[in-house]
Amino acid sequence: MKIKTSNKLDLKDVIRNVPDFPLKGIMFRDITTLVKDQKAFKHVIDVFYNRYKNKKIDQVVGIESRGFIFGGALAHRLKCGFAPARKPGKLPADTIEESYDLEYGKATLQMHTDAIKKGEMVIIIDDLLATGGTLTATAKLIERLGGKVIEIAVVIELTFLNGREKLKGYKLHSLVEYHSD
Repeated sequence: MKIKTSNKLDLKDVIRNVPDFPLKGIMFRDITTLVKDQKAFKHVIDVFYNRYKNKKIDQVVGIESRGFIFGGALAHRLKCGFAPARKPGKLPADTIEESYDLEYGKATLQMHTDAIKKGEMVIIIDDLLATGGTLTATAKLIERLGGKVIEIAVVIELTFLNGREKLKGYKLHSLVEYHSD
């Protein structure tokens, strides 16, 4: 890990770039190298915590599966609840679901019907914003359950995929931006 002379951590130095994964021509931004690095992982959680510590957050919703890593740690620091948004068939109790379009088809996310109470203030967290479909579906699930999305937080934003456009109407905070693949 490189730490600049100003002691400011550059997260791009700890995010692994994996060419041609999962398909040829795609540059995968791998956060496993970030979360295994104690200083980098702590830095990310500290930045998110400092952003939300003075807001009255009731729940952090993490999106399967890498959003669970950041969401659980952030919920712990904020002393609030954590609720997962998962792929179908993974949650054992009553669920609601929201489908969304992908470049190559459709996908669906589910949440437990009791995950969010009416009026709760919610932060959505995930590792990456690409086209915005997953985050939009999660926001819709929260709103259908009666929650209010305070902000959507991501570690990485792939700006060239214009996912922010799908999220108009929601506040969005990203820590690292990639402007090209």
